[in-house]
Amino acid sequence: MDKKERIIKAAIEVFRKQGIEKTKISDIVKAAGIAQGTFYLYFSSKLSLMPAIAEVMASKTLEIVKERVSDDAPFQNRMEQLVDAIFEVNEEYHEIQALIYSGLASTEHLKNWETIYAPFYKWVSEGLQQAIEEGVIRDSVNPDRTAKLIIGLVESAAEQIYLYDADKEDEAIIQKNEVKNFLKHALAD
Repeated sequence: MDKKERIIKAAIEVFRKQGIEKTKISDIVKAAGIAQGTFYLYFSSKLSLMPAIAEVMASKTLEIVKERVSDDAPFQNRMEQLVDAIFEVNEEYHEIQALIYSGLASTEHLKNWETIYAPFYKWVSEGLQQAIEEGVIRDSVNPDRTAKLIIGLVESAAEQIYLYDADKEDEAIIQKNEVKNFLKHALAD
């Protein structure tokens, strides 16, 4: 693991324990086992870490989604697997997600969100294009725009449960099923 990765990993750990406001750069560099000057080679402030943390989480989300979504499954099953995977990520990493949102919202880095999510959008868009070509969803669907809508919808639905009501598993199941039904009808041919 290189120094930048160590800084990001340490920042996630320290932010989770202490919160963003109480964390000092000295706390992060101590946890990373590097000199404070080394931190500034990669980041200008603790808040400038947020896009890097968001990028790690977006990559992790895409990795988990790709593991859970079967390329051989019918499109409807792939959509359901996508929803399940995103809910799983939000349940497991809700503390980090909350850190990212609060950190990005308090900086100018929020504009980086689209760039960070570009690989995830592209992957979903490609799946939608394939479904259009197979004739299983409406051909009027714009894959690029719809990919963003789907990811936004599913993540928002999962966040409503896990960021605010983390102990409501029954609600999560209901919410997940509502999203799956909505997507099924919204994309239907």
